[in-house]
Amino acid sequence: MTSVDVDPDLSLALGRQLRVDAIRAAAAAGSGHPTSSMSAADLMAVLLARHLRYDVDRPDHPGADHLVLSKGHASPLLYAAFKAVGAVDDEELLTFRKLGSRLEGHPTPMLPWVDVATGSLGQGPPIGVGMALAGKRLAHLPYRVWVLCGDSELSEGSVWEAFEHAGYEHLGNLTVIVDVNRLGQRGPTRHGWDLDAYARRARAFGWHTIEVDGHDVAAVDAAYSEAADVADRPTVVLARTVKGSGVASVANREGMHGKPLPDPEAAIAELGGTGDLRVEPHTPPPAVAPPRAAAPRPLLPRYDVGDPVATRDAYGQALAALGTARPDVVALDGEVGDSTRTELFAKEHPDRYFECYIAEQQLVAAGVGMQACGWMPFAATFAAFFTRAHDFVRMAAVSRANLSLVGSHAGVAIGEDGPSQMGLEDLAMFRAVHGSTVLHPCDANQTARLVAAMAGEELTGVRYLRTMRGARPVLYGPDEDFPIGGSKLLRATPGDSVTIAAAGVTVHEALVAAELLAAEGIGAHVLDLYSVKPIDVVALRAAAELTGRILTVEDHRPEGGLGDAVAEAFADGRAVPRLARLAVRTMPGSATGAQQLSAAGIDAEAIAAAARNLVDAEAARPV
Repeated sequence: MTSVDVDPDLSLALGRQLRVDAIRAAAAAGSGHPTSSMSAADLMAVLLARHLRYDVDRPDHPGADHLVLSKGHASPLLYAAFKAVGAVDDEELLTFRKLGSRLEGHPTPMLPWVDVATGSLGQGPPIGVGMALAGKRLAHLPYRVWVLCGDSELSEGSVWEAFEHAGYEHLGNLTVIVDVNRLGQRGPTRHGWDLDAYARRARAFGWHTIEVDGHDVAAVDAAYSEAADVADRPTVVLARTVKGSGVASVANREGMHGKPLPDPEAAIAELGGTGDLRVEPHTPPPAVAPPRAAAPRPLLPRYDVGDPVATRDAYGQALAALGTARPDVVALDGEVGDSTRTELFAKEHPDRYFECYIAEQQLVAAGVGMQACGWMPFAATFAAFFTRAHDFVRMAAVSRANLSLVGSHAGVAIGEDGPSQMGLEDLAMFRAVHGSTVLHPCDANQTARLVAAMAGEELTGVRYLRTMRGARPVLYGPDEDFPIGGSKLLRATPGDSVTIAAAGVTVHEALVAAELLAAEGIGAHVLDLYSVKPIDVVALRAAAELTGRILTVEDHRPEGGLGDAVAEAFADGRAVPRLARLAVRTMPGSATGAQQLSAAGIDAEAIAAAARNLVDAEAARPV
C-alpha cells in the first residue's frame, strides 16, 4: 500500500481542528481530557485523511478497517474525528458528557462507529489482536486494525500479552500507534520520550517498529504507509508527541491531565479559530460478512440416564457439535484445552480454534474483538483463572459484547489439586457483571442444552457456564428442556418440610441427603437451580410457600453465589421463608473430592444435618 496523493496541508489543518473541537467539547462539559487529545491530534488527522478505509454510513461494512481508541480518556479527540467525517454534528459534539448524550466520558458502542468500550487502559491492543485474528484466520478479509494507545498504558501487563501473541501470530494486519507524550496523570511516565525503550521491547516480541515525530504529518503518513506494507508481522508506530500540543500555556505542562483548558477561548484563537473541515475516509474494499444466517439445530450429544459423565466432557462435545451447525462459532482456550475439553472442538474445527496460552486477559480480549467482527466466541479456562481477566469481563459488558465464557474445575470437588486451582469466587464475579447470564449445570444432557442456548439469538451479553471436573451420574434425559432462567424440581412429595436448593455437584449431594432425610420422616424438595442468573424466582417462591424453609448449598464461597441469588428472590418486601446456607467457608487443602466436600460441610451428610436442624429449629419455635 502506498500513501494516497492528498495535500499534507489538509492533515495539518485537520489536526488543528481536532484540537479545537476537543477543547470546545471539554469546555462545554466542564470536564474531560483535552490535553491528552491534543497530543494525538496529528496522528488521528493523518489516519483519517490518508489511510483509514471506512464507510460512515455502513459501520458494519465487513471490509472496513477497525479503529480502537485504547486511550479512551482521549474521547474528545475521537468525537472530534467523528464530526470531521460527518458522523456527528457540532451540536451533538457539545453534548459531551451530558446526561443522555451518546458522547460519554469514555467511548462505548452507544455510538455505532465504536466497536468496543475503552477507558480501562491496556485493553485496546489485546482486543485489536482478536480483531486482527478474525480478519486473518477466520474471514480472510483485507481490513486493517488500528489501535491508538497512550504511553502510560504500556505499563499494563495485558499490553505485553497482546504484543507477544500478535508477534507469534504474525499479524501483519495490526498497527498499534503509541502517543508517547511523556506525561501521565500525576507526572512523567516511566520511560518519558525514550522511544527506543519501547521499541526494544516491541522488537523482542517480533514487531516491526517505527519511531517518528508525531507532529510531523509527512513523517506520520510515511510511517502508516510503511506499516501497511509490512505483511509478515505487526507494526508499532512510536510517535513522540507533546501533551497539550498547539497551545503554549498547557503544552508539556504537568498538572493539566483530565482538566478543561483554563482559557479555552484564547487557546482556540491561538490554534486559528474554529473550523468545519470534512474528510471522507477511503472506501473499504469489497468483502463478504461472516456467516450469520439461521443455522440448523445442532445435533447435540445424548447421554443415558445413570451414566457417569463429567459436565466438562459434555461441554467439549456439545461445543464441537455446535461448531458443526454454526460456522460462526469459534473456540478459544488458555492452554488447558485437554482439561476444559475445548480440544474436542479443536480436533473437528481447527480453523476456528485459537490457542491463547496462559494469558487469560488476552483470551477474553480476543473473544471481545472477534465478536465485534461478527463471530460467536466461546472462551474457556479454569474457573479460578478468570479472576485474572475480570476487568476484561467487566469491560466486555460495557462494550455490550456477546461473549460466552466457560470455567472448568470449579469448587472443592476437583480434589487433590488444592485451593489455587479451585474456582470458589467465580459465581459471585460473574453475577456482578451487568446483564450477565450465569449457568451451572449438574449433568451432561443439561450442559449440552445450555451450551446450545448460549449461542441463541435471544441471549445477549456476557454468558458464563461453570463446569465440573469429576464424572457424575446423568440425571436428565437428552430431550429435556432447560430454559434460561428456569430450574428443575427433581424431588417433591406432599408435605415436604424443607427445600434444598442446589446447583452443579451439590445437586447430587442434595438428592442423597433427601434420601437420608426421608428415612427419618422428613420430606425434602430438591430444586436444581442450574440458572443462577437469572434465578427462577417463581419456582423459589412456590417452593417456599409449600415447604416454608429453603436450604441453599453450593460448592462456592458464601459471598455472592447461589445463596445470595436465592435470598435476593425474596427481597421484594414479601414474607421471607426461613433461610439457611451451606457454602465453602474453610480454606481447602489437598484431599479427594469426597473428602473435600465433607471437610467443607457441603456433602450429603452435612446437607441432611443442616436441613434437619432447620426443620427442628422451626418446630421448636414458640407459637
